[in-house]
Formats: sequence, C-alpha cells, structure tokens
Amino acid sequence: MDAVQLARLQFAFTIGFHILWPTFTIGVAWFVTWLSGLWWRTGNPVYRDLMRFWTRIFSLGFAMGVITGIVLSYEIGTNWAGFSRSVANVLGPLFMYETLTAFFLEAGFIGIMLFGEGRVSKGAHFFACLMVSAGAMFSATWIIAANSWMQTPAGAVADANGIYHVADWASVIFTSSFPYRLAHMVCASFLTCSFVVAGVSAFHLWRRQHLAASRTAFSMAMWMALILAPTQIFIGDLHGRNTLKEQPTKLAAMEGLWDTTKGPAMTVIAWPDMEAQRNRYAIDIPHLASLYLTHSWDGEVQGLKAVPPSDRPYVPVVFFAFRIMVGIGVLLLATAITGLILRLRGRLHDARWFQVVAMAATPLGFIAVIAGWTVTETGRQPWIIYGALRTADAVAPVTAGAVTASLLIFFAIYNLLLLAFFWFAARVALKGPADAPLPAHEHPGLDRTNVNVFGTGSSAGQGGI
Repeated sequence: MDAVQLARLQFAFTIGFHILWPTFTIGVAWFVTWLSGLWWRTGNPVYRDLMRFWTRIFSLGFAMGVITGIVLSYEIGTNWAGFSRSVANVLGPLFMYETLTAFFLEAGFIGIMLFGEGRVSKGAHFFACLMVSAGAMFSATWIIAANSWMQTPAGAVADANGIYHVADWASVIFTSSFPYRLAHMVCASFLTCSFVVAGVSAFHLWRRQHLAASRTAFSMAMWMALILAPTQIFIGDLHGRNTLKEQPTKLAAMEGLWDTTKGPAMTVIAWPDMEAQRNRYAIDIPHLASLYLTHSWDGEVQGLKAVPPSDRPYVPVVFFAFRIMVGIGVLLLATAITGLILRLRGRLHDARWFQVVAMAATPLGFIAVIAGWTVTETGRQPWIIYGALRTADAVAPVTAGAVTASLLIFFAIYNLLLLAFFWFAARVALKGPADAPLPAHEHPGLDRTNVNVFGTGSSAGQGGI
C-alpha cells in the first residue's frame, strides 16, 4: 500500500472509531436531559435513579469522544497537508465555530450535569443538562456542515493556486446536502441511543432486577424507537434523492448500477466486478429501484459507466456497506413494531424472548452508522472535495513507513481505550440503576398473595415491592 492508501486507512480507522462516541453521547445526553426534566416536574424517584445511572454511562462515552476527537485535527495536519492548504479558509472557521458554541457550552455545564445533582436545584440541573445536550447538537451541526461542503461544495471559489476563498458563508454552511445529512445523522444518534437503552433495560428485565427503573426505561426506549425508525427511513429516502441529484456516481455505486437505465431494478445482492464493469450473481427486482429513487416506474438513473473508471469509487465497499445500513434499518423497524404489538397485548415487559431480541439489537445502531459513514466517504472517491480536489492531491508528502507506524500505534492505543471503556461501562451497566419502589400489582411473576404486609417479596433478589 502506498502513502495515500495508508493515510486513507488511518483516517478511516480513527474517525470511524471516533464517530461511535458522538453517536452515543448525543442521544444519551438528550435522554438524560429528558429524565432530569421528568424528575424535576414529577418528583418520581424512578426518573432520578435512571438519570443518575445513564449520566454515569454518558460520562464514559463523553470522555472517549473527547480523547479520540483531538487526534483528528493533528492527523489532518500531518497526513493531509494538501487538503489543509487548499480548504483552510473554508473549513477552519467552521471548526472554530464548533469550538465557540459546542465546546464552550459543554465545558461550562458538564461539571454541573455530572456532579451537580443534589448540589443545585432540580431546575438548575435540568438547565445544565440542556446546555450540554445543545452543545453536542451544535458540534454535530458544524461537523456535518463541514462534511457537507466537502460532498457538495458551494459558496467558495479556488484561486490559481488551488486555495479556496469564501464568497458566500451562507452557501458554504447551508449546502444542498446539509439538511439531509444533519437530520440523518442526528436521527441515527437518537435511534442508536434508543436501542442501547432498550438493550440494557431488557437485560435487567431478563434478570428480574431493578424492575421499576428498567420497565420505565424500556417503555420509553421502545416508544422512541417506534417513532425514530420509520422517521429515519423517510429521511434516508430524502437523502437518497438528494444524492441522486448531487452525486449520481456515488448513488450508482450504492445501487450497483453500471449502465444509465430507465426504470432500473433493485439489486438485492450481487458481486460488483470492477474489471468487467458488471454485477455477478445478481438477484434483481425489476423497476423497484426506480420507484424509491425517482418515485416513478421508469425514471432514469445514471450509471457508473457515465464517468471514466478513474472517477469511480471502489464499488464493492460502497455497495455492501449500503446494504448493511439499510438491512439494519429494516431490522430495527421490525423490532420497534414487534414491541408495539407486545405493548398492545400487555406483554412488553414480560416476553423474555423479546428481551433477548432487544439485547441483540443493542449494537446494531453503531454498525449502521459505521456502514453509512463508509458509504458517504468511500462513495465520493476519488474526490476529497467532490468534483474539485482529488484525494491523491490532498495527501501530505510523508512516507508509507511513517504512516504505517502511526497507524499501528493508533490501533493499539484505541483498542486499549475500547477495552477500558467496556470494562468500566460494563461494570456500571451490570450494576444497574438504583431500585425504586414498585407497586405489588405491577410486579411480574409474583402473585399478590406472595407479597406480605411488610413490603418484601417472597422471591430472593426481587427487591422491595
């Protein structure tokens, strides 16, 4: 592998690792804020216990996000000097705006959020949680704005030396793809959080412990999943139509479409052959791709052969990553609908097989995010600024050996960090939230005659009734 490929691999690994934590913390921060508001308004100790529990898990994810995010800015400077030189006038201010809004809010209120509960009023704690959550959202907004400009550049022009200068800041920030990318990413974060909360809560329900808090959190998570899963599919449809317009080659790679076609079929699965420029072992459904891409029976979709081979991405990676993302989206939607059916039948908290399903679904949101990010970044290749600056021209003049050494160091350190996170997060998650009193008539698996007048359950390990 040459220096360009190694630099791409290194950045893919580090940013792919980093994106897991904002995905997690954006959703969990708003969940904690929601719980803090409910505790403030209702005084129900279940909300307090859940808020304390998820705040501890949030703090671990937040720390991981900070640590892994700092590396990226240095990496851009060391490995991507051509990129920095060309676009610093455009992206530098966007990253500065992220610091002035997101980082200042988070740094100013994170201490109150993590350690202020019980030391400040409930309203003040809710406000601190709200500010941290807003800071996380501002951070996502500016980062997505920067990435969207790289995908659909506008509002800046390059001089004779290839250096971009901003002509219209509004066009730079609010590019044609920005609203779809932002909505898609934020919804993905909330949906991922929903299934993390559902999975952890299902684990405690399965073990018949922390029942009051786990029932409440599981119910809240499944309601949110039921709302967010179809919403994400709808946003994805809008995003796909924007990609069809702005980045047709990327969309053709996603669909495995080689020839420009009217009424294209949906290729369910195949092996895209880059040399032969066709799909092998394809399973197609006629006209279906035309329906969801163009919303017509015989809409025209541009194929990969419309551009030279040198302007095409590596199709198999884009093709399979897209199917992983969509497949997981369908699974999460099916899980949410199943939860609704069980809720309507009064069995949401008692169906042990569904608790296992919810636990199994816990990591799927993260996998879908990585797959979607792979589609986004790999699909625009060979361009780092789509249609304007090639990736090969953006890399720094560093040796392959130097990039390899730093990649191996990152790989070792990041995996140690991941093991440390799993160790501490697992200890918190397995311990679970504190037990709040649960009325006897709501306790599963116990007959009222087995609950004595002193409020203790007849089964060991059930906690107070």
